[in-house]
Amino acid sequence: MEYDREKVDEVVLALLWLTLGGDGRAWKSHDWEALDRLHERGYISDPKTKAKSVVLSEEGERRARDLFARHFGGGS
Repeated sequence: MEYDREKVDEVVLALLWLTLGGDGRAWKSHDWEALDRLHERGYISDPKTKAKSVVLSEEGERRARDLFARHFGGGS
């Protein structure tokens, strides 16, 4: 099935904001291809580790917060 990968990446990043802890880590239980693309863009740490979470970069946190507000009406 064809789908808009950019929209998927936006929603995955927004959902990472939802599970973001005070230490900057978020659960990585999302589509692996989307996580790889987010890593390539510098928004998250490398998801290919044994850790169950990824670290969001400063830019990644900012973008995730904005996308969560846009798609789900909150995030602040």
